[in-house]
This record gives sequence, structure tokens and C-alpha cells, in this order.
Amino acid sequence: MNIYTKQGDRGKTSLMNGITVSKSDDRIELLGTIDELSSHLGLAKVLCDEPLHSQISQIQKNLIQIMAKIADPRNLDYNLDPKETAILEESIDQMEASFPRAKEFVLYGGCEQSARLDVARAVARRAERRFRKVEQNYGCDAKAMQYINRLSDFLYIAARFVDYQAMHTQEGTIKETVVQNLLKNK
Repeated sequence: MNIYTKQGDRGKTSLMNGITVSKSDDRIELLGTIDELSSHLGLAKVLCDEPLHSQISQIQKNLIQIMAKIADPRNLDYNLDPKETAILEESIDQMEASFPRAKEFVLYGGCEQSARLDVARAVARRAERRFRKVEQNYGCDAKAMQYINRLSDFLYIAARFVDYQAMHTQEGTIKETVVQNLLKNK
């Protein structure tokens, strides 16, 4: 079987349940956004040490399951287990308790790893908005919507955590000293 079906040449595609829809369908937009999110997570993951590396791998698996549910909403095998959201919440709480997080607006890009996580977070926020539109028009798995919402929180805290870690390495300390000296000379 070829990877190409030629349906896309006419602006159409099929969901897993066999329904043919326009490529501009809200569900296809959501699926594409979640696919983009998972790709950005993969890009971030290559720079992550354990346990964050494994956590991101599990998140990507959960996103595949969420995508399957969107593409085949009647298949109960694709329902996301609510414990996955609880796992994200536990991870958020653990990370947040392990460093003094600034409570003001953040200038992204403290290090490459946090910058990649922040891009993934921004795409997760877009997925949240697209999820809401799909919910309004077609209905959807509320637990999956909740998971995506918590995922963006997780990614925000993970990015701040790796920024904090980077600033407490020798390179981070040198970088901070250079920035402070530049500010003094202005």
C-alpha cells in the first residue's frame, strides 16, 4: 500500500473511522497541531536528561492516543486514562518545589533546552484552543482536553526548571556575570 492516496490533491483526507473530511476541518486542524506539538517535544527531548526525557516520551505516547481518539471518537480503547493528568500534576508539583520560580513574565530562551520546551508549550496552548473548537462542533474527550491544558503547565514549569539548572552551572554563572556587566556599562 502506498503512503499517498491522492485524496489530499482534492483537499480531502480521511479520519480513522473512514469519514472523509476537508483538510480544513477543525478535527484535522487539531490533529495537525497535536502532531506539531509532538514534533516539538521530540526536538526538546533530545537535549533532556532523565527523568524529563522519559516523561516527554510518555507524553508523546499519550498524544498519539489522543490523536487516535479524535480521529475515531467512538472507539473507547482510545480514551485517555485520567491518571495521566494526575502524573503531570505530580511532576509539576515536584519540579516547582525544587527551585525558586520567578512569578513575573519570563523572557524565553534562557538556554536552548528551555527555548525548545517553550515552543512546545506555545503549540500546546494552540492545541487547547483548537480542542475547544472541536468540542463545540463535534464533542470530544474532556479528559484529553484537560490533559492538554495540564501539559502546557507542565512544559512551562519544565522550561523554567531547566533555565534554573542552566544558570547554576559554570556556564550559566559566567553568562549571568556577562549580562550583569553589560547592563552596568549601559
